[in-house]
Amino acid sequence: MKRNKLIIPVIISLFTMGCQQAAKPVAKAPAVSTPDAKLTATVYNSGFEHSHDTYNGLSAASDGKIYYVLCSQSIDEGGQMYSFDPKSAKVEHLADLNEICGEKNMKVVAQGKSHVNFVESNGKLYFATHLGYYSIIDGMEKTGVPTDGFKAYRGGHLIAYDLKTKTFEDLGIGPNSEGIITMNMDTVRGLIYGLSWPTGYLFRYDLAKKELKDLGPFTGKGEDGIGKDFRVVCRSIVINPDNGTVYLTNAEGQIKSLKVGQDVVETIEGDNMKKDYFGTYDIFTAGSMAYNWRQVFWYAPAKKIYGVHGNSGYLFSFDPALQRIDVLERLTSIPSKLTGMNDQFSYGYLGFKLGPDGRTIYYLTGGPIYVDGKRVMGATSTSKGEAKGLEDLHLITYDIPTATYLDHGAIFYPDGQRPLYVNSIAIGSDGAVYGMGRIKRDGKIVTDLFSIPNPLKN
Repeated sequence: MKRNKLIIPVIISLFTMGCQQAAKPVAKAPAVSTPDAKLTATVYNSGFEHSHDTYNGLSAASDGKIYYVLCSQSIDEGGQMYSFDPKSAKVEHLADLNEICGEKNMKVVAQGKSHVNFVESNGKLYFATHLGYYSIIDGMEKTGVPTDGFKAYRGGHLIAYDLKTKTFEDLGIGPNSEGIITMNMDTVRGLIYGLSWPTGYLFRYDLAKKELKDLGPFTGKGEDGIGKDFRVVCRSIVINPDNGTVYLTNAEGQIKSLKVGQDVVETIEGDNMKKDYFGTYDIFTAGSMAYNWRQVFWYAPAKKIYGVHGNSGYLFSFDPALQRIDVLERLTSIPSKLTGMNDQFSYGYLGFKLGPDGRTIYYLTGGPIYVDGKRVMGATSTSKGEAKGLEDLHLITYDIPTATYLDHGAIFYPDGQRPLYVNSIAIGSDGAVYGMGRIKRDGKIVTDLFSIPNPLKN
């Protein structure tokens, strides 16, 4: 990789440094980025000709393999789950989502997606299913209206996959015949939490009791609402493993919490997601995540939540003990920073994750594209989650203890194509970065798995 192309010092105030929890002060080194570098991705052929844009649904497991779901937008074709073994470079087809949900021959709207991050616990991967078949009404995606004798979507399922036996267990169906848009698991207490789509019903599933409890609509009528009743539903839930408290946001920017054993969500009064740096949003209009956070994780060393705000691409931390948000760094690509543009994907990118070293954040984010020195302009706004133009996908890393930001450059396939609509990320045990993006193959646009070698390896 080329070095010393652009040096960007990361400036953090003494106040922010004092807020970080660390055993010893860590020397802050200048961040050396190579935004004009080109990273070549290896593309894998999973063999699913109907694969469509995928959101989350990708994870590295303790057995060293990468697990992923390729999605379908067909009314009858279910999403397909695979594993990839980095040692043998072998792709293995594991299941059809319709089949593992017992709906293969029901002639109902298909289980077309898995829209959640997988969670591993006691040798099993836990995840959920979602619909991929939509109807566009007033320019917005709505639950697909069945045609041709099909029946309505039955609802997303909670699924467990045993890594050793390669068997699936259907834990049950979510509330109110809706898809499951986000999910996380308290592995200490055996509790799964999720939000449905489009309304946004919050629910909890107790593994020991095998009971699902619907806690009601979390954000009014959610994305099923119209006009003043519309609210975009949060896409990421985070859990404090120490006490089991669940955190999520709403379109208004409030941070909500749910304590173990309680059924009523509380509002954090000390701070919220309404920050000047994040931008100004009409919470009644589709096309952005409004003041919701986009993707978050729990960072155990500091007992904080780290996340990225969609659209603006700002990295932040939230300290539940102090009830305070610190805005840390704009995590978008350097070309995006230089132009002052928001992220290319209208909701912001979901490809944001803490690496296996427990300190490095990995982020896949878009940037502007120039042709003959002129920027290729896309749409300025949209009423649904989509890219606002061609995407110059970059890989960003951020080292939490030293606050070191690195733009490793743009990603290309071997034939020069750019990965598009990349909203998933996994980091292998060797530091390789995996994602799923669009690729033109045999004259057709499909989505498939790709990987980038460890960007931090010298």
